[in-house]
Amino acid sequence: MGALDAAAARVAGGATVRIRPVGSSMVPLIRSRELVTIAPVDPATIEVGDIVLVRVSGTTYLHLVTAIAGDRVQIGNNHGRINGWTSRARVFGLCTEIEGVPRRNVDGKILRPAE
Repeated sequence: MGALDAAAARVAGGATVRIRPVGSSMVPLIRSRELVTIAPVDPATIEVGDIVLVRVSGTTYLHLVTAIAGDRVQIGNNHGRINGWTSRARVFGLCTEIEGVPRRNVDGKILRPAE
């Protein structure tokens, strides 16, 4: 199990996680090893441009939502490569911060634990 798979399992369980993903697919939005905060998301609130933790065809990505069609979302990196379509149910979390800087348009999308 890779680091993104472990993060997805924790986020699916309701936890907010902080990870340092490795790679260049999201540069300049996310640089390799930058601290990223990912929170559980209400899949119905996902929009094009959101950075999500998602599983597509058995692989877990921290990538952009590039298109939406009904209950399906298209996922791609920040360089135009498309990873494919998947159901909203396979979106585990939403990137809410990069290196402590809040992302825009996350209000109302985060699932909060019941009190």
